[in-house]
Amino acid sequence: MSHDDFAVEPVPGLPERPPEGEVILWQGRPHWWALAKSSVSVLWVAGYFAVLTLWRFVSVVDLMPLDLAIAASLPFVILGAVTCALLVLFSVIQARCTMYTLTNRRVAMRIGAALTITLNLPYSKIASADLDLRKDGTGTIALTLQGPTRFSYLLCWPHVRPWRFNTQPALRCIPDAENVARIFADAAEAQVSIPRVERTMNPIAAE
Repeated sequence: MSHDDFAVEPVPGLPERPPEGEVILWQGRPHWWALAKSSVSVLWVAGYFAVLTLWRFVSVVDLMPLDLAIAASLPFVILGAVTCALLVLFSVIQARCTMYTLTNRRVAMRIGAALTITLNLPYSKIASADLDLRKDGTGTIALTLQGPTRFSYLLCWPHVRPWRFNTQPALRCIPDAENVARIFADAAEAQVSIPRVERTMNPIAAE
């Protein structure tokens, strides 16, 4: 269900061309700002450094002139700005290096910046999907897998459902998530409902 794709992709987001009969229904990437807010909590980090800056200013303003108190607080502003910039840069790189694909047969997730891998998840291996929809229309579709298949949380992060012991691959922070969830549901229902005929060999009893 995974593939290391160091070769050039014949189709963006897929390690090889889809087999005959497989059709790409949707492709997309995470929204970088939504990913920054959701996966690395950039707004919380900015708020943390704002509190530190305010605390530093209040603690020294009575001990020195105003301009020196501001100067003493400035390093926290700079450190916070650099930290937030790095977190945003990380989110931009992750978004640009990611490609989610829905076909009529599977979910494919090309993820990773330094180490790029592709997860191929047939609908028959997906037990359920949960949509976390945000007010701006972005959202995350988390996939619960059935059977013994497991993925490393650290290897797949941030493309996983957060704070889950069992790793759930997720299409993180995608735009127009409600419409994408509808495409996923229709494709999964159509694929899973296809009847499958299996031939079993029964031994002939000796008379």
